[in-house]
Amino acid sequence: MKAEIITIGDEILNGQIVDTNSAWIAQQLAPLHIRVLQITSIADTAEAISQALSEAETRADIVLVTGGLGPTKDDVTKTTVARYFDTTLVRDPKVLAHVESLFQRTGYKDMPEINKQQADVLANARVLFNDVGTAPGMSVERGGKYFAFLPGVPFEMKFLITNRVLPILRSREQETRVYNAYLLTVGLGESHLARQIADIEEAMPAHIKLAYLPKLGLVRLRFTAVGANLSQLTEETEQIVEQVKMRLAAYVVAQEDISFEETIVRLFAHAGQTLSTAESCTGGYISSLITGVSGASAVFQGAAVTYSNEAKVNLLHVAPHTLETEGAVSEQTVQEMAEGAKRIFHTDYAIATSGIAGPTGGTDTKPVGMVCIAVAGRFETLVKTYYFKNDRTINIERSAVAGLTMLYNLFKKEYMLDVE
Repeated sequence: MKAEIITIGDEILNGQIVDTNSAWIAQQLAPLHIRVLQITSIADTAEAISQALSEAETRADIVLVTGGLGPTKDDVTKTTVARYFDTTLVRDPKVLAHVESLFQRTGYKDMPEINKQQADVLANARVLFNDVGTAPGMSVERGGKYFAFLPGVPFEMKFLITNRVLPILRSREQETRVYNAYLLTVGLGESHLARQIADIEEAMPAHIKLAYLPKLGLVRLRFTAVGANLSQLTEETEQIVEQVKMRLAAYVVAQEDISFEETIVRLFAHAGQTLSTAESCTGGYISSLITGVSGASAVFQGAAVTYSNEAKVNLLHVAPHTLETEGAVSEQTVQEMAEGAKRIFHTDYAIATSGIAGPTGGTDTKPVGMVCIAVAGRFETLVKTYYFKNDRTINIERSAVAGLTMLYNLFKKEYMLDVE
């Protein structure tokens, strides 16, 4: 089946918020072999909503719409959708009782009339009851097409997708199957990867496509197969994935759709090893990436964000002489920072960073973008200096990826891990 996602809201179009709902929804649809054809963001106007629905209905079997279900005047989705499906709005007593109970719990005695309107639903719709919020979802089926209208608040949308929409979609028969497989590579740019596997990609059958999804320092390869026989698609795709994996063996770090930091957490947890960080120019960004992974507590012991020289000396026991002679941005300083963090937090490994993220602070000998990174391991400490040339945010992100890459390589070397 083919799906289209429509997000409604001026706040998305003017950049006030980022549309993370669509990415999450697409991830939930993938295991059901539902292919997302298009994601569209539109203004909260009757004309835009009607046009988007009309266009989506011509090309998709499933249309999922988020946003525009609030009680204020700028939310016109429900009235527009009622006209689109040639129906009316009715007040659902169960939803109204739920909304009133939520207001009572918060201490309000009288609920404004405007909030009662959140109980208004399409007369011909199936109500998707929202246990965690005031705006119910609605679903409509017409001409074999399935439409679902959901609130834009992420935690409410996720509840309704998980508990209301996905069970319905699982029950629908599908003629077309979609199979996705992934490889995560680190340390080789997109064009170089493509060159190395050009012959494999050229020989792929037409129903299997390869997408390159680059980020700073890494490239995710997504293999998508479309057809009628899922087992055949799986076998064909995995054979190609294995070919690519063998060709790119030095750069492949994971064979599933996970992040680099999640890969590291899993490897460390499996080996029973621990990690800490000592960050200056990255300001805790590396530790934030690690602790953002579920299960990181089994691996990560602590972090020291030592921005000043005094902090480096007092917390990490960097030698004052090193700072005086080599400077804060130096390989000797980050080596002492990493080894100090490893001792203080009693970990097996530690990452340390110090650099000039910019846009100010650079000199002729230490320009903006110069970053020194050290990784202390069980048996040795690796130290390297990088010269990035981007703005502050990108320099910090590149430093984090570089540090994690050094950590991964040292970990693999010391443990002789088979990371295929």
